[in-house]
Formats: sequence, structure tokens, C-alpha cells
Amino acid sequence: MNKQAYNRVPFNPANSPVFYGWFVLLFGTLGIIMSVPGQTMGVSTFTDHLIDALRFSRNELSTAYLLGTISSSFMLTRAGKVYDKIGARWLGAITTIAMGLVLIYLSQVDRIAFGLGGLLGKESVQFYLSFFLVMTGFFLLRFTGQGVLTMVSRNMMMKWFNRKRGLTNGISSVFVSLGFAVAPLIFDYLIESYSWRWAWILLALVAGFGFSLVALVFFRDNPEDCGLEQDGDTAEQIEEQQRVMHKVEKQFTLKEAQHSFPFWVLVVALSMQALYITGFTFNLVSIFEAAAMDKTIALAVFLPTAAISVFISLAGGWLSDHIKMKYLLLVFLFGQMVSMISLSFLAPGLPYFFLIIGNGIVGGLFSVLSSVVWPRFYGRKHLGAISGFAMSALVFFSAMGPLLFSFSFTKLGAYSWAAYLCLAIVTVNFIAAFKAENPQEKMAAK
Repeated sequence: MNKQAYNRVPFNPANSPVFYGWFVLLFGTLGIIMSVPGQTMGVSTFTDHLIDALRFSRNELSTAYLLGTISSSFMLTRAGKVYDKIGARWLGAITTIAMGLVLIYLSQVDRIAFGLGGLLGKESVQFYLSFFLVMTGFFLLRFTGQGVLTMVSRNMMMKWFNRKRGLTNGISSVFVSLGFAVAPLIFDYLIESYSWRWAWILLALVAGFGFSLVALVFFRDNPEDCGLEQDGDTAEQIEEQQRVMHKVEKQFTLKEAQHSFPFWVLVVALSMQALYITGFTFNLVSIFEAAAMDKTIALAVFLPTAAISVFISLAGGWLSDHIKMKYLLLVFLFGQMVSMISLSFLAPGLPYFFLIIGNGIVGGLFSVLSSVVWPRFYGRKHLGAISGFAMSALVFFSAMGPLLFSFSFTKLGAYSWAAYLCLAIVTVNFIAAFKAENPQEKMAAK
């Protein structure tokens, strides 16, 4: 079956009374939400139960999580290239099935570990066996959930829109933010009601096996494969828009993108945010205690930050369709600097207030930059490889964040040293971002 025929089964998107891109937006957003079991906020709900079941210390489980996450980052560029070859539909279905299997494996990982340890009959190897098995589970969960499923869902949505790409990303980000906010509460309810094992099994049935059917039926990789055009435009309208600002003149390969100066400015910007925010979140209570503020104040930081992020996400998404991405990048980096300076001098009052503002700005623009910029700057043909490399860097640096902040506090006596280091890198990147022009504009000018 050729690609066009395959995309008409079990229905033809071209016959939809509403532009099918809006359905892609819906199911792509659901795909990102379904990745929550593989995100840090999803895993963290289960960590105390794994610690008890595996008889680990918190540091030992955290180390296994760190190594599993870093290992998964090395596979994402290759996964992006696979996405370019087989498309969102097949890879989305395969990935969700794999995530379901991993969740079931993790629900039994302690039993598997102690069962194998009993067969070996050597207590001295039990810890290493348990460590390896749970680290492998984390590697597979982070790879399928946080990595591939998120990448596939996000790229698919961006391929269906051009002029409205920023707006649709903003709409998606609002619902993703809400979904991520309530997911830990739902996970905790499942754990309290059915046990942590059954909670993971139920998530495997819904987010894994169940959503694989949704991906197989409703995911579509390109509008052109379905006889449609981006934004629902006609061929005549597309021809009339050849000179618009966001017209893609060249389809960059990953290697060509890596030789582009803006590519590295963006990769560093997104990766540093991943490092900083995971380090901040992982050590949240300790950071605020060091600033003479209690746990209640620490946890209260998320609600106003989320409110600002939702507004910035919608505004940034709309603006990205009308202004250069460089300007949003500069605002994003400015927000990072505000947050990092505030953390360095954290105390009740203005530093706390500006920490919320900085994190709100960055949180709102993160999804805009990580989704919209790659197809706009480098085209759609090799989007999987390019975004996969960026995601690989992001996941790698996110794994390093908690370690950097922990080292800063335990070895240097304060979290501010980690913030200073992040601030120095971001400041240099802020200066570099003034030269981060869209490569397509240079191509059009030739």
C-alpha cells in the first residue's frame, strides 16, 4: 500500500468537513499529555514506593534515574531519523505500545530483581542486579515517554500548520500545561486507591496500549500525504503566499542545520533551561529552606508561575506568527536571567516575586521555541532528525541539573553557585542571540 492510500485508511482526512489539522492538533496534544508517565513529574509520584520495594536509598534510586535518563538521550537523534522515514502514525503506535510494556515491567521490577537474585543465590550481587534492572526501566520509560512520544506528537502538529503554527502551538500548550498539572494528582489517587503497581498497570492500559489505537487511527504525518495543504489552504492560496515571511526555501538536513549558527544558540537556550529547571525543581524544598522559607512557600511558587506561563504561551504563540523568532528568543533568555538572578539572591519579597515572573516567562515561551522554530528555520523534510538531536541535548542536560545543584549546595555551601554558572552561560547566549536570524531569510535574499 502506498503512502497516500495508507493515509486514507480507515478514513480519508481530505473528506473531513473541518480541516483535519485541527484534529491533528487535538490528538497530538493528547499524545504529549499521554507522555506524562515518562516525564519527571510522573515518575516522581512513584519514587518513594520504588525506594521501599527495592530497598534503595533515595540517592541510589536518583542515580539510577540519572543514568537511565542520560542513556536515553543518546538514542533520540536516531529515533528522529526513524520518524522521518516511517512517520508519526507508525512510530506513535509503536512507541505507546512500548511505553505500556515498560510501565508493566516497572510495576514488577522489584519482584523480577529479587526473583533473579534468588535464582543466582548470591546476596552480594542483589543490589547491582536491582540497580541495573530499574535503571534499564528508567532508560526505556524516558526514551519512549519523555523522548519519542513527545517528539512525534509535537512534530506532527507543527507539520500541519505554517501561518497558524504559533497560534496552534499556544492552544496546545495551554491544555498540555493543565494536563501536566493534574496528572500527579491523578497518579496519586490511583496509587492510594489501587496500589502503586496497579497504578502503573492502569496507566499502561490507558496511555500505552489504549492510546496506541488512537495513534494508529487518527495520527497523520503530513497534510500533503492526505491530499491537503498546510493550514487548510488551497493550492492557489499556497502559490499566492510564496513571498510571505515564513516561506521555507530550503529543507535542511541535520548536518546542514548543525553548521548553522542559530541552531546552536537555540539548542543551548533550550538545554540550559532543561538543566536549570530540573535542578531547581528537584531541590525545590531545600532551596527555599536555605533561603529561610518553608515548604508551603516553596510549593506555592508553581500556581502563579503556571498562570503567567499560560498567558505568555498564548501571546507568544500568536506573536510567533507575526514577528521574528529571534525576538521571542531574546525575551526567553531575558526571562532565564531574571529567574537565575532571583534564585541567586532568593529571599522573601522582590527576589521571590521576580523568580515567579522569570519562570513564568520562560515556561510560556519554552514550548513555542521548542516546537515552532525547527520547521520554520530548517523545513519539515528532516524535522525528526533535527528536533530529535535537540531533544537529545535537552534530555541529557535535564539529567545533569539535579547533580549540578546538589554539588553546588553540598560542596560549595549554597545553591547560588549553580545559578551563577547557569547565568554566565545564558548571558553569553543572550548576546549571541542578536545574530540568530532565520536561515530561510538568507536563502530568500539570495
